[in-house]
Amino acid sequence: MERLSLWIPTELVTPGIMVVFAAGFVWAWTVDRSRTYPLFLAGACLLFSAGISSQVLHIPRALGPGTLISGALYTLAVLIACEAILRRSGATLGWRLHAISFLGIMLLLWYFFYVERNLLARVYTQNFGYGLVLLVTAIVMGRTRSRRTIDRVLVWSLLLFAVHFFPRTLFTIGFSAPQSSPEAFGASAFWKMLQLSLGVFGAGLALTVLAATLTDAMDGLRDERDKDGLTGVLNRRGFEERTSRLRGRRRTDDGVLILCDLDRFKQINDTYGHSAGDAVLKAFGFILQGAVREHDIVGRIGGEEFALLLSDTDIFGARELSSRLRQEIKKARFAFLPEGRHITASFGIAEWHRGSSYRDAFSVADRRLYAAKRSGRDSVVATDDGAGAEIDRADRVG
Repeated sequence: MERLSLWIPTELVTPGIMVVFAAGFVWAWTVDRSRTYPLFLAGACLLFSAGISSQVLHIPRALGPGTLISGALYTLAVLIACEAILRRSGATLGWRLHAISFLGIMLLLWYFFYVERNLLARVYTQNFGYGLVLLVTAIVMGRTRSRRTIDRVLVWSLLLFAVHFFPRTLFTIGFSAPQSSPEAFGASAFWKMLQLSLGVFGAGLALTVLAATLTDAMDGLRDERDKDGLTGVLNRRGFEERTSRLRGRRRTDDGVLILCDLDRFKQINDTYGHSAGDAVLKAFGFILQGAVREHDIVGRIGGEEFALLLSDTDIFGARELSSRLRQEIKKARFAFLPEGRHITASFGIAEWHRGSSYRDAFSVADRRLYAAKRSGRDSVVATDDGAGAEIDRADRVG
């Protein structure tokens, strides 16, 4: 009994750590409740903690039921954690594969206890089974090709944790079955190395997943802060910060800054009401987002003024895009506007060369936007002499 009192606290360190991580995932969920995967990760930590506790404390006392219960808890913990990690990245293994994995592992555990009792087979079933599930998860996640540093770190952490199951099991237990008594198994090199690896690799993986989860929560709050609530594009602060980060990472690239402004927008609000004006702004934001590439940046920087930063684009490509956007908003129809009433927009374009500042490019684009307004609105100006405005106005409709 005295030996047991010294042994239990040491063996329960890992379950205690898992409970702490579970609390961390719950806290991360409270920061951003739009994401549910932190709750699944918390559940996986608690299941894993319960599995170790069940095995260490011999609950239930009967060896057969104890083997199956702890095995079920471990297996569910691994499968739930893998699915949560994948769903965070927009991927999934699917419930069928999870069901097959769970049933396969549990049937093998049952067979090698009740039909052909073989402790060595049960050890390999669980360790190689979990290692394989984790390995598949790491491969699937790696194929998402996320560029974020935290995602790459998570993939490698998951891959390392998955791979370690195979050599650790081979080197610590080999091909000879250990004594099957709980006391002998608890004193074996396999069990001690298992506890150490879970404490190091498992805690390391859990810490990485928790860091990724908190990063997601912080990014979500930042996106909410930087997004315009009406149009769904970035607000001015978000646009300028995102632009600064992009240009900081890609110092050698040229780009184009486009400023666009809805013409006579105040008349829309005064004549048809602010709800009508809001609908126009939403529609324009939707049109802008649908016209650009994934790495381009769109923002609402004023009441009815928007900005676009196009990377790896020259002035001719920007003018072509602006002309297409001008025509698209003009052709849009709104239920609250009378027949024949069109919404128009004006555009000013400036090249943003490497080495120049955002303020410099903004000043040029803003000057050309006002030139488009002075030239009659519903136009695109890409040069200081205004030659582009005449060309673009030639295809006006209505």
